[in-house]
Amino acid sequence: MSNAPQEPSSQLQRSVTTHVARNLANTTKTAPQMNSITPRWLLKLLPWVHVSSGTYRVNRTKIELQKPERIGIDFHRGIASFRPEALKSIPLFASFDNEIISNLAKKFVLEETGLGNTLILEGEDRHKIFIIAHGQVEVLSKGLHGEDLRIALLSEGEYFGEEDLVSEKPSSVTIRTITPGSYFSLSSVDIEKLFQESPSLKEAFQASVEEYLKIRSTVNKHGEKHIDLIAGFAENVEIPETYVDYSNKPREYSLQAIQTVVRVHTRVSDLYNEPYNQIEQQMRLTIEGIKERQEWEFINNREFGLLHSADPGQRISTRYGTPTPDDLDDLLTKVWKKPAFFIAHPKAIAAFERECTWRGVPPPTINLFGTPVLTWRGVPLVPCDKIEINKNQSGQGTTNIILVRVGENEQGVVGLHQAGIPGEISPSLSARLMGLDKLGVASYLLTLYSSLAVLTDDALAILENVEVGYYHDYEHRLLGTKTK
Repeated sequence: MSNAPQEPSSQLQRSVTTHVARNLANTTKTAPQMNSITPRWLLKLLPWVHVSSGTYRVNRTKIELQKPERIGIDFHRGIASFRPEALKSIPLFASFDNEIISNLAKKFVLEETGLGNTLILEGEDRHKIFIIAHGQVEVLSKGLHGEDLRIALLSEGEYFGEEDLVSEKPSSVTIRTITPGSYFSLSSVDIEKLFQESPSLKEAFQASVEEYLKIRSTVNKHGEKHIDLIAGFAENVEIPETYVDYSNKPREYSLQAIQTVVRVHTRVSDLYNEPYNQIEQQMRLTIEGIKERQEWEFINNREFGLLHSADPGQRISTRYGTPTPDDLDDLLTKVWKKPAFFIAHPKAIAAFERECTWRGVPPPTINLFGTPVLTWRGVPLVPCDKIEINKNQSGQGTTNIILVRVGENEQGVVGLHQAGIPGEISPSLSARLMGLDKLGVASYLLTLYSSLAVLTDDALAILENVEVGYYHDYEHRLLGTKTK
């Protein structure tokens, strides 16, 4: 150890220190910053409709034939099941009475299947209905040159083959699994056995089927009654008479309230009000939180949120998990009438960018409100962290990508609010002084009224099962491998 003398720990002070001097100077400061503030693109891009009555009614034409809905699948200790009444989600079974439905449900058989198994082969004389309990299957048809063409991709809760049960024609499609999974099946042979056990059910079953086929012949692909008309140059032809019926139970949207009470002690607002007004800053930050919650509600609310408002026919699944250009093209076919923008989690957009890079087709970028935003086929991909990422069975995250058409004139999606409410500080947002308590604390009630409406089913579509955790291994590009 050295015995050299130690240097002094500090030199002689020759000036006032900055630590002391700053007590005589004002610091340059910012207003309070908040990490949770986002651009809230959805709120900016939505057209807003003034709802003076507090309720917004969406009138539609009458649906004569029920649309297909997904069947709810329940899992108990890993075993799939469904409630018998869920079969009425299938249009063919919608008019069946409860006795027939209950007996049909008992005849369904749960089967396990592996990857690449063929459930139905085109041309086979097998009449079956399948309900997907878990996994994915693809429906294929032969093209003009003999190639396999995919016409549908089905996942949990979806079904196919229901009309084959009442048809004598051989199957026109091939059904093949693309993931391991399980499904419920019911064949025409099982139904014949049911009739042998309960002969009285046969007549009721056939009557319901005939009623379904009759209604189906009088409606369009949306379930609306055909408009009778003629076209051509023929003379002495009687002009048909027609009318358009309306739904007798139109959907109504009530404005929802988001509220909180902001409390500020008068001592704070009296003594510490420069250079920033304390009440204004408390209000500003709270309003930011209210608007963040508003956008979350527009995405996730179970009554009117976009994720819960999409028609089952407007929901599709990714082919391989990762969001590919093909998947977004399929989504565009669902909202092909003037699509406005996609909404996706930033990680989903990044996953789509990786797929585009892998294929050598980088998506173009446009400037939106001064920010560069990716587009696909000219439609912006708007980032939104309110679309949640859920953990799947593999431990990776899956999410959804939403596509919307907007505007009343376009029969799209609109935001609802009411301007001019008492105490308004911005459209449909009010602030009211509730008074002072005995401790000198002032309370301010903040209220935001809003909602969201989807005017027609084809104004909204969702790409489901979007995997965000895949990364390509470019060192083995020729092999086409992926890494997590």
